[in-house]
Amino acid sequence: MAESEADTPSTPIEYDSKYFEFEGVRLPPFCRGKMEEIANFGLRSSDIWIVTYPKSGTSLLQEVVYLVSQGADPDEIALMNIDEQLPVLEYPVAHIGTEFLSLCVQELTSPRLIKSHLPFRFLPSAMHHGEGKVIYMARNPKDLVVSYYQFHRSLRTMSYRGTFQEFCRRFMNDKLGYGSWFDHVQEFWEHRDDSNVLFLKYEDMYKDLSTLVSDLSRFLGVSCDKAQLETLAESCTQLIEQCCSSEAMSVCRGRVGLWRDVFSVSMNERFDEVYRQKMGSPTSPSTLNYELEPVLGTFSEILPEPWTDMWETSASSHKQFLLSPTSYPPP
Repeated sequence: MAESEADTPSTPIEYDSKYFEFEGVRLPPFCRGKMEEIANFGLRSSDIWIVTYPKSGTSLLQEVVYLVSQGADPDEIALMNIDEQLPVLEYPVAHIGTEFLSLCVQELTSPRLIKSHLPFRFLPSAMHHGEGKVIYMARNPKDLVVSYYQFHRSLRTMSYRGTFQEFCRRFMNDKLGYGSWFDHVQEFWEHRDDSNVLFLKYEDMYKDLSTLVSDLSRFLGVSCDKAQLETLAESCTQLIEQCCSSEAMSVCRGRVGLWRDVFSVSMNERFDEVYRQKMGSPTSPSTLNYELEPVLGTFSEILPEPWTDMWETSASSHKQFLLSPTSYPPP
């Protein structure tokens, strides 16, 4: 497996130096020299994996998966550091420096709950042969790219100080961390009928949470009658509301339809064109026909007060932040 430095002079050197290319896919520096170890990582039949492209709703999904799989109480989960319960396979361990997290993951008791942002092809080979259960979540790419840009800007270590227009072009040209969103999603879409894969959409957590929870329970082998399922869906709704109201920035990044406040008409047309080129005909039964212009209700119908007011009164400042090449994240 050959590794080579990424050469993308269209962005600041400081930004490009954060990544490297592995078999044509741009990856974070902490994955360097670890890809063979990841491919050979040992799985257990009871493992539950959450895999997403970055900024696809991982935080919300992990809360729901933990609640459904563990039968936990939403209030208890709200007090937990959930990331400690669901580690990311490829991330280094903070207190060990650059040591690989897989050593710690191997020691977890079953059933292990593990996250990853890696493409399907780079995940443990045992997974490709049906071992473990994999929950994949995809998100509207327009909302995702806005959230991903905010994420890069909010972390000074990323050193990205370009405009949103430049960042969006990089997204369309597959020049961001973890590679092409289009390839990432398509690889899992092609495996959506595998017995150990459940393919979900982020928007369904707001549009049809009951069905999503039902599908998730069935996939994880959690037995529920109708009344229990309704209670479980109510608990998940409560959990999502708690998550959304915990941090103002998270609300803005997680909002469905966020892209409408940022995309210009020409940018939107170009994005749609690239989507069709990379994802295929929307009329083909084998194509992931993602709704690029979802109509899921107003923001006030999605999130509880007072976070609706927070977004409505600060939308203009966030739009200015996204479009300005010199601004920093709002407080």
